[in-house]
Amino acid sequence: MQSYNGAQSIRARMNLSALAFVALAALGSEAACAAEVVCLGASGTQGYGLSSNEAFPAQLETMLRAKGINVTVSNAGISGDTTAGMLARFDSVVDSSTRVLVLQRGSNDSRDKIEKIKHGDAVVSRDKIAPAETKANIDQIRAKAAARHIKMIDAQRFIAALPDSARLGDAIGHPNAEGDRIVAAALLPLVIAALRN
Repeated sequence: MQSYNGAQSIRARMNLSALAFVALAALGSEAACAAEVVCLGASGTQGYGLSSNEAFPAQLETMLRAKGINVTVSNAGISGDTTAGMLARFDSVVDSSTRVLVLQRGSNDSRDKIEKIKHGDAVVSRDKIAPAETKANIDQIRAKAAARHIKMIDAQRFIAALPDSARLGDAIGHPNAEGDRIVAAALLPLVIAALRN
């Protein structure tokens, strides 16, 4: 009888431990999702060819914290993504804590094919997206952000303006680490202003 009660007690403790683990995992997941600034985009946001710390979202977070603004900046960039994909992902990358959305639309809408996706050899073939559809997708992203009282900032213009010396030298002209630092520095005052309003 004692042995049976002992086994029951061990099982009960194991069940409580499992429940505690699940609860902690859920809290961790919620914390990971909670970001005041979300950077939504394609490879230019993801940090193609760079470490995660070199991508502009991480550099932007570091710059904000250096100014005493302790916010979390999440990197929701996916290499090869289109504005249609970004629109479809919107609800999964922002939450009630998001106050600023940095959008980097990229150039994938106008490309027939992405030959190689970073961290894989998958080939993505699809039709081009018409300029009118690109505009409609961006307008819908902007409207969804406004409905949640999220300020939206365009990062594409800063990437487009980078000199060759701030690029990797690949066919697409992705930013290098210095290029992403320049982008983060250009975004910094805009994000600060958006957070204060």
